[in-house]
Amino acid sequence: MLKRQNYHRLGPDYRSGEQVSFNDIKEVFGLNHIRLGSWVETEEKHKAANLIFDAFADLAFILKLPPKAIGLRQSLNLAFGTGGQVGVQAHYMPAHRELALAKNAGAGALAHEFWHAFDHYIATKAYHISTRGIAFASSCWLSDMKPIVHPLNLRLEGLFKTCLLSEDGQEGHDFVGRAVALDKQYGRNYFSKPTELMARAFEACIEIHPDISNPYLVNETLDSELAKAGGYPDERHRRQIFQQLLNYFEPLGEALGRE
Repeated sequence: MLKRQNYHRLGPDYRSGEQVSFNDIKEVFGLNHIRLGSWVETEEKHKAANLIFDAFADLAFILKLPPKAIGLRQSLNLAFGTGGQVGVQAHYMPAHRELALAKNAGAGALAHEFWHAFDHYIATKAYHISTRGIAFASSCWLSDMKPIVHPLNLRLEGLFKTCLLSEDGQEGHDFVGRAVALDKQYGRNYFSKPTELMARAFEACIEIHPDISNPYLVNETLDSELAKAGGYPDERHRRQIFQQLLNYFEPLGEALGRE
């Protein structure tokens, strides 16, 4: 069974209190495929479907996107309860374009992993990728890869700059400096990767939304050991990043809505 019984979500009632299915999730949010683990029981499948539906709906609401945009043009796959690594809440597998949620530990990681999926998806739309393999837009930006000229791509670069550079644009932001310090502390190159910096910044902004609180979507960017160690943007920086998120995703949603 899902370990936490109550997630104390605050937000709109998108389902009118009704039970939804994983097929509803696939159709409403435009996903390509959903894979369920063979050991997911009926009761926990129903509970998880409601939690994931609300989380995706909250994410679309916050970013001002049409719900079907969450599926990244039907390229995103979802897995629930299919195994994974011990202690890992969720992960994104770029080779399969699959966002996987662990049955008993997936809560709180969905926003973080969705950013990874988006970062991967948008790379080939935002940059002239010259090498084979898996690319992420945030890494392309940091590598000064040639951008594809488009007004939305300029806004995406503005998001990266706000998140990762100082206000004068001449140095790395203090958020980046703290991540480098964390990497030195733990002896590995992880926290300061552009993909991870952006994913933590993204989920941190989602968690401070004034009208929605959903611990299944995002949790612990405000009060956790990593938060206390400076692993997330501070309050002022979050507000700046969130404004850039809306500056990018709102017109993206309007463009998708016209299709």
